Amino acid sequence: MTALLALPEGLFALLAAARRLLFRYGLKRSRALPVPVVVIGNINVGGVGKTPLTLALLQAFATRGVKVGVISRGYGGSHRQPTEVGRDTPASLVGDEPLLLAAAGAPVVVGRDRVAAGQLLLARHPKVELLLSDDGLQHYALRRTLEIVVIDGERGLGNGHLLPAGPLREPASRLASVDAVVVNGEQRTAIDWPPRLPLFRQRLLPGSFQHLVGSQPPRQAADFAGLKVVALAGIGNPQRFFDTLRGLGLVLQRTISFPDHHDFVATDIPDDADAVIVTSKDAVKLQCVNHARLWFLPVTAQLQPDLAGWILSRLKELHGR
Repeated sequence: MTALLALPEGLFALLAAARRLLFRYGLKRSRALPVPVVVIGNINVGGVGKTPLTLALLQAFATRGVKVGVISRGYGGSHRQPTEVGRDTPASLVGDEPLLLAAAGAPVVVGRDRVAAGQLLLARHPKVELLLSDDGLQHYALRRTLEIVVIDGERGLGNGHLLPAGPLREPASRLASVDAVVVNGEQRTAIDWPPRLPLFRQRLLPGSFQHLVGSQPPRQAADFAGLKVVALAGIGNPQRFFDTLRGLGLVLQRTISFPDHHDFVATDIPDDADAVIVTSKDAVKLQCVNHARLWFLPVTAQLQPDLAGWILSRLKELHGR
C-alpha cells in the first residue's frame, strides 16, 4: 500500500466507524420491521456468492413451509421508490439479482431504503414471516435480527485494507459482531476467524446448460465439442465462472469480462462464436437480445452444515419463533 492511499483509507475508516457508532448509541435511528430480518451481506466489495446463497435459503425455507420475502438494494436499477419485482420486470428498473430471486417464487421488493422496501413487501404479502435482506450489511437504518457475512474463499479479505487501499468496506474486526460467516468455495487464504464464530461452507454446483431462447434442449459440456465457444460474464468474479466452464471440459476460444452489473446491449455479443455462454445473472439482462447462440449455466449452492436450519434455531432462541 502506498502512503498516498493511507490518508483516504484512514478517512474512510473514521467515517465508517462514526456511522456505526451513531446508530449504536441511538443518535441515528434504526427502525425495526414486525418480522425477523436476516441480512446476507459482505464486508468487501465485489461478488462473493450472496445471490446463490439467498436462492438456496429460499428453497430450504420453502421446503420447511416458512414464508419468506426478500428485500434488496436493486443495484443498477433505475427505480426511485420501493418497487416489487415480478418475473417480467425489466432488469433496467430493478437490477439483475432481484430478478433471479423473484424467479424462485418468493416476493421481492427493491429499494434504496430497505425499511421502506420491507414495509411495502409486508403490506402486499402479510403472510410473510421472515425477511432476507440481500446485501444491506452496512444499511444500519434497518434493524436486523441476524447478520450473515459471505466471503469468497479464493480472494478472502484481500490485502486486509479498507477502501480505497484495499477491498474492504468495513475492517476485518467487524466479523466479531456478526452471527455467522459463509465461505464460498475453497478457502485459499488464511483468515483469523473470531473465536466461536459459526462457519458454513458453500459450494456452487453447476447444472445443465440452458438455451436462452428456449428453442433447444439442455446441453452438457460435451455437446459443445468442436464448436467455437466464447464465455462472457459481467459479475464480481468472472474468473471463477470461466474456471468452472473449463473444469467442466469446455474448450473456450476466448473469455470476455464486463464490470459487475453491466447493462448488456446486442453489440456486446460476439459474432464470431458458435455458442456464447453466460451466467444466470447475466442471462436475465440478455432476454431482450434474443440471441439464438446464447446459453447460460445455472448453479446451485450447497451448504454445509445446514444454514437454514441453524437460522430457524437461532430465531427460535431469540424470539420463540
